Amino acid sequence: MRTPLTKQLREFRAPSRKLHLYYPNSFLKLIFIGFILVALPLAVGLVNSALSINHLADQSQRAVYQAAQAAHGGRVLVDEVTAMERSVRQAVILNDASLLEGYEHSHAKFMSTAHSLATLPLGNEQLQLLQTLIRSENAIHEQVAKAPTPEAAGAAANDFVALADSAQRISAMGNALIEREVDAMKDMASSALRIMQWQLLALFPVAIFLVFGFAMLIARPFRQIDAAIRRMGQGDLSGPVIVDGPQDLSALGERLDWMRRRLLDLEEQKSRFLRHLSHELKTPLTALREGAELFADGVVGTLTTEQQEVAEILRHNSLQLQRLIEDLLNYSTLQAGASSLLLAPVRLRPVIEKVLLDQKLAILNKQIQTSVTGPDAMIDGDEDKLRVIMDNLLSNAIKFSPAGGTIDFVLRRDATHIIVDVADQGPGIASDEREKVFEAFYQGRTAAASYVKGTGIGLSIAREYALAHRGRIEILDTASGAHFRVTLPITSEAT
Repeated sequence: MRTPLTKQLREFRAPSRKLHLYYPNSFLKLIFIGFILVALPLAVGLVNSALSINHLADQSQRAVYQAAQAAHGGRVLVDEVTAMERSVRQAVILNDASLLEGYEHSHAKFMSTAHSLATLPLGNEQLQLLQTLIRSENAIHEQVAKAPTPEAAGAAANDFVALADSAQRISAMGNALIEREVDAMKDMASSALRIMQWQLLALFPVAIFLVFGFAMLIARPFRQIDAAIRRMGQGDLSGPVIVDGPQDLSALGERLDWMRRRLLDLEEQKSRFLRHLSHELKTPLTALREGAELFADGVVGTLTTEQQEVAEILRHNSLQLQRLIEDLLNYSTLQAGASSLLLAPVRLRPVIEKVLLDQKLAILNKQIQTSVTGPDAMIDGDEDKLRVIMDNLLSNAIKFSPAGGTIDFVLRRDATHIIVDVADQGPGIASDEREKVFEAFYQGRTAAASYVKGTGIGLSIAREYALAHRGRIEILDTASGAHFRVTLPITSEAT
């Protein structure tokens, strides 16, 4: 057993190895990779948004600083032009050359501020005006510096009026620069917001796709395992169990397939045991039955009344044992899948009457009254298997019927089906047992008054044979007793 099983395991491992290219080694790694890949687009979006916000903050800080520096520089230029004009006029009025030192100080600060403004991102008009202002101030400075006396420097005092006007215009343009930078920051913020929105719109479907993709990858092996367990639970052991997924789940699938093969082997051993046991029992049972027949017929001598009763009991119980063995053989045949039908036109009423005749002794023993009513009907079916259906239903009714009870067979037909109702006056079947009684080897809670305990497979065989005819057996609600209904198609499509 070990060598073929190992070989089969290797055969079932072969197709799953190809799928290991798409799966990690373990289920935990699969979940971890799925989490990383799902979170990656969102992380990229967050990082990109953070970089955009940081860039926007830097640009805003630089723009505000430059605009404030331009506005401050414009005011300084105005103040220094005013200070230079004041120094020159005071030197002229007081005829004091030492007062021109204040002019030089203001001139130096003026030039420093003007050159600082020139480094800012000014507009063309503002830059040209600044350069003109610098040239004009340089011309005034040269004129003041070359004047031999303060009175001579006073000629340049009138030029400060135009210079002050130009400085005022630059100061005003500094405010305009602030407004322009504010508008630029608004545009930049709107652009960054649009980019973030588009990123979210693009990344959200990607994240959803990855979530569903990994959810399907994770759920697929579990669905396969669940389907395999359901099939085995329903008794379907034919198909192999293959689980596509990580190695640990794939190994679990291999163990389930090993269990399936073990169950299949055990089922085969059970069926083989039932077949062998049934055949082994039939030989001594045949001898017992023939001996009981000889005693009952008086071949070995005339029997007393008590001896005749004992012989009838032996005969009756040997017939019951034979019927149980036949049930075991039929069940073994069903399990082996060899329950094909030999279809031919069959009349149901003679089949039922023959079954009643076969069990006449059991019926007389319990003094049961039987009846067959309804029109005779002919269907396309297997006569032997139809006889087994009726015989098992009758045996079940006799087993649970009280002494002196009745068992009724009622035949009806419609356009497409034949309906046979079998009703007795026994204890009935509880509602929670109506499906279980059709399971193999199930014994109900109600004990039967019989010398030989049944196998619990008669109703199971009857249902399988009815299904093979494309029919069905059901249990109906009744006030007392059990009421079975067999529905069979007039023309069977079974093979």
